[in-house]
Amino acid sequence: MDTRVLGRTGHFSSIAIFGGAAFWDITQSVADTVMEQVIAAGINHIDVAPQYGMAEERIGPWMKQERERFFLGCKTMERTPDGAWAEMHRSLKRLQVEQFDLYQIHAITTQEELDSVLMLGGAIEAFIKAREEGLTRYLGITGHGLQTPRLFLQAIQRFDFDTVMFPLN
Repeated sequence: MDTRVLGRTGHFSSIAIFGGAAFWDITQSVADTVMEQVIAAGINHIDVAPQYGMAEERIGPWMKQERERFFLGCKTMERTPDGAWAEMHRSLKRLQVEQFDLYQIHAITTQEELDSVLMLGGAIEAFIKAREEGLTRYLGITGHGLQTPRLFLQAIQRFDFDTVMFPLN
């Protein structure tokens, strides 16, 4: 499968990334079959979030045995340092890993949200601490909607993110 460099990470992610939202409400048996197909297809990047139903629990057993195979990106919608820190640790536990490759502030859709996560006392403090402590290698931001490109221009002027992700249709 073709790959492309992901942001400033230096990682060559497969052009098809496995989105954990597909495991919203699925049995482990079906998840196992899908993960075997993901591996067979040459996908090397998994994107997951606690908001994706059972995804972290279903992917966790695969991370335990196949961690080196995948670039693992996780996200949080928590907007405070304490909330982001606690959710990050829950995700690490469910995914059965000690470190993410990429941890992202997820679903920024308004100016108010952007301001709240990047201000003193915002979630970004937990992200910086996580990188310093080796719980993640890279930091990113994600969003949806037509206003996202405008918001992310501000975001990258205010913080040195490694990745910026938003849908483009």
